[in-house]
Amino acid sequence: MTTTDPSSPSSSSSPSDPPITGARTAEFVSSGVPGHERPVPPVNSGFEIPPPSKPVGGKFAFFFALAQLGLFIALLGPVTISMAIKVISVVGPENATTAQGLVLGLGAFAALIANPVFGRLSDRTTSRFGRRRPWMVGGSIVLAIFLLVIAVANSVPMLIIGWFGAQLAANAAFAAYLATIADQVPPSQTAKISALGGVMQNVGILVATFVAGLFTEQMIPLFMVPALCGVVGMVAYALVLKDPQLHHKPAAEGWKAWIHTFWVSPRQHPDFGWAWISRFLLVLGSFMFTTFRLNWMIDHLGLTSAEAAQVVFVGVLIYTVVLVVVGQATGFVSDKIGRRKVFVFGSTALFAIGLLGLTQVNTVGHFYVIEAILGAAFGIYMGVDLALVIGVLPDPENSAKDLGVFNIANAAPQSLAPFLGAALIAGAAKNYSLLYVVAAALTFLGALAIIPVKKVK
Repeated sequence: MTTTDPSSPSSSSSPSDPPITGARTAEFVSSGVPGHERPVPPVNSGFEIPPPSKPVGGKFAFFFALAQLGLFIALLGPVTISMAIKVISVVGPENATTAQGLVLGLGAFAALIANPVFGRLSDRTTSRFGRRRPWMVGGSIVLAIFLLVIAVANSVPMLIIGWFGAQLAANAAFAAYLATIADQVPPSQTAKISALGGVMQNVGILVATFVAGLFTEQMIPLFMVPALCGVVGMVAYALVLKDPQLHHKPAAEGWKAWIHTFWVSPRQHPDFGWAWISRFLLVLGSFMFTTFRLNWMIDHLGLTSAEAAQVVFVGVLIYTVVLVVVGQATGFVSDKIGRRKVFVFGSTALFAIGLLGLTQVNTVGHFYVIEAILGAAFGIYMGVDLALVIGVLPDPENSAKDLGVFNIANAAPQSLAPFLGAALIAGAAKNYSLLYVVAAALTFLGALAIIPVKKVK
């Protein structure tokens, strides 16, 4: 999974709505995680299992939400706070930022590759238990095993192995889980179910930070309580999921087809290229902050690990409440006036201002103000960005491939940010101001990158 942290989006008010400009023939769903949008397969897709037509009920919605909640508690806890606590316990505060950047950066690289790969494998699975269940259940269990490896690790190499394996396993589960929206939910309900997933993502982040605050000195429960939540959520959903068996595997694909999945020519499709760059830079700036947020609170604000964990929890709560309210309102207004670019530009620029404002923060109260600003910025962004992205996809007949390419703009920065951030902080002085200035500059470039887009207003 391309993981997102507290500065991650909730879904827009209508995540599957077609754009005002450049309407497309495909229907789309989203889990609320940017870059994980997925097209609903057309009737003539070549698969023996037909697309959904019957509405899903409350039972499906409940267990779908439970699964996303559990998986995000398990996966985003380490990204948000737990890994920082663990790394400090292994290498000490002096070397923590460098070690943490290495561990999280390599793990995010695993997510970059694993999500599209396991997604394709899930599509082609012929298990008698269905296409999705084996990956959902197996992935969550293997994730728990690797989180246990992290909990007992006493060296950076073991942390790298644990987090790399955890990301592979989580993406195996998440890719199959997300596909169940397209499998089970008819187009008339995709917006409602997708929005529910986005809410559960943010609730999962809140719960993960709360759990981390309870067990800052106890490594086993710090990682294994969230791990248990992930397994329980996925298993419960798998038990109620109607996941028919695929009896005939689709035609074999060569290695060229797999490689082609990751490429769309920016010369032939410049609007797609500019939107890709804008998303890449925004996610890069966001993760440069959130990856080292706990370290910054300890080093700059003088908090203990336990105090910092509690402050992160309150900050995430403020961020999430503002994000959800502003995001819903923005999606409504954008649909009414038929405009996308002005909101994407404004929100990305506002996020850059928030990052720059971190250089002036010296108290916990000031930090909470910045969290509110960042939440408002990302709320505006996610209220409209999916509609803009769908409007610039190059080919409706190959939308799955194009969305896979766009997902790289969400996943790749999560691998780069820990390395770049650690390099900027490096040294005895730990220059967090430089980190935030660079993050803000990159994010503002992301705002400028949306201006050349022409197909969407």
